Amino acid sequence: MESREHVIDLPKRVYIGNDVLLNVREYLTSLNLSDPFLIVTGPIVRRSIASKLLESIEDFKHEVIEVQSADIEEVNRVGEFAKQFKANTIIGIGGGSVIDVAKYVAFRIDKEFISIPTAPSHDGITSPFAAIKGLGKPISVKAKGPLSIIADIQVLSSAPRRLINAGVGDTLGKFIAVRDWKLSSKITGEYYGDYTASLALLSAKHALSCTKLLNKDIRAGVRVLVEALISSGVAMGMAGSTRPASGSEHLFAHAIEMLYPGKALHGELVAIGTILMAYIHGINWRKIKRAMKRVGLPTKAKEIGIPDEGVIKALTIAHSIRPERYTILGDRGLSWSSAEKIAKETGVIS
Repeated sequence: MESREHVIDLPKRVYIGNDVLLNVREYLTSLNLSDPFLIVTGPIVRRSIASKLLESIEDFKHEVIEVQSADIEEVNRVGEFAKQFKANTIIGIGGGSVIDVAKYVAFRIDKEFISIPTAPSHDGITSPFAAIKGLGKPISVKAKGPLSIIADIQVLSSAPRRLINAGVGDTLGKFIAVRDWKLSSKITGEYYGDYTASLALLSAKHALSCTKLLNKDIRAGVRVLVEALISSGVAMGMAGSTRPASGSEHLFAHAIEMLYPGKALHGELVAIGTILMAYIHGINWRKIKRAMKRVGLPTKAKEIGIPDEGVIKALTIAHSIRPERYTILGDRGLSWSSAEKIAKETGVIS
């Protein structure tokens, strides 16, 4: 029987440290990248941070385009601009939405992508997947993995604390994702990669360490968090899917995002989903909840404006969001009464 090819796409180089943004010109040269460069950013980042980058590459041919959100209209607009400009390399500098648009455009026009995150809010900074609205499903789609990641700790630790906490929440979710993946391999025979799963699990353990560091030394905590986010993205690149990093906790988050769009940050919802799914998996959900409280992540739905019945409804529909992806929620999902019991016993609802 002919085996399918499994391609592992990993970043060639990761630059991490304080003020590394000042060396972007040198990095691009060492990676043998040629202009024109298209810099994809957001209006706030352009005013505050991207100017440093632009100064360092002023003698290269480049253009800057701003994006407002990660939706298919923005992708089409940026893609068209990139083609007309004949961009050779796409550089995304900004938060999650900017990085997602940049890497998806790079994938569609088959150009190299450089990831320069300004907020450590989720593992999209490294992964070859993007969350783009308007494609019909609230799930990640295949995108271009970064050739290089430039992570300036000074910039990342200056991000709003809520975004940093969201990155911790997204990474804690790997405790569940890996267990769901292993469960699926037993029930459905799905491919399960031990090494890849271990890498994702290591990210989650790093996130737990972060919760003890962030309040004492923000830069040290953010550095550990960024390394965790990078290894989680690498795990997805190695697996060829989001499996090691996204399980039933993400399905719960996506369900809430469908029911209450824009109400909370993705990482906050993943964190709450992690408490609920840890309870169902029979692992130490209290320890995870304590870690979340330490950094100021929400542990109750009302803290982010989600009504109790919204949490219960999300728990009952979460399994249907990706029916092809088996998790602890099974094929039928949870009944209303089971969902209510779980949400109450974990303190997510009153």
